[in-house]
Amino acid sequence: MTHPANHSQLPRETHWATHLPDEAATLRLGGLLADCVAPGMRIYLRGGLGSGKTTLVRALLRGLGVQGAVKSPSYALVELYVVSSLHLYHFDFYRFLDPSELGDTGVVDYFRDDDGICMVEWPERAGNALPQPDLDFTLAYAGTGREVSVTAHTTAGERCLAKYRSA
Repeated sequence: MTHPANHSQLPRETHWATHLPDEAATLRLGGLLADCVAPGMRIYLRGGLGSGKTTLVRALLRGLGVQGAVKSPSYALVELYVVSSLHLYHFDFYRFLDPSELGDTGVVDYFRDDDGICMVEWPERAGNALPQPDLDFTLAYAGTGREVSVTAHTTAGERCLAKYRSA
């Protein structure tokens, strides 16, 4: 599988974490993400039910200019959003009972699209079948807010983390 040269592997993982006190903070984080995503990126979102994964995707899409409904693809498996010439694929693998189900869906080809962005909720349900992400988010409840931890696995992911640190 090819991946754009500007998404090369980092020699080490890079982490960033913060507290999101409310939904507005999650929406701001999604807006920052919209400012740094690029074609070919893969972004994985982990966390329990209601932890803010879909809210973060919705904020990213709003930041990219999507005005229509943004829903969780829990039943559809994938929702496609087209912004200009950019294709953003929003996946939700929550309903997978076994990682082998990914191969049955035919969605693996989306991860080979260097012109699209793949955002995946519940990537762990696909086992080891997915390629390494550029950014890996973990959201967790923290009182009435959320804790978010982000790991960059590529230089493209590191560029996003640099924006978060400077915001």
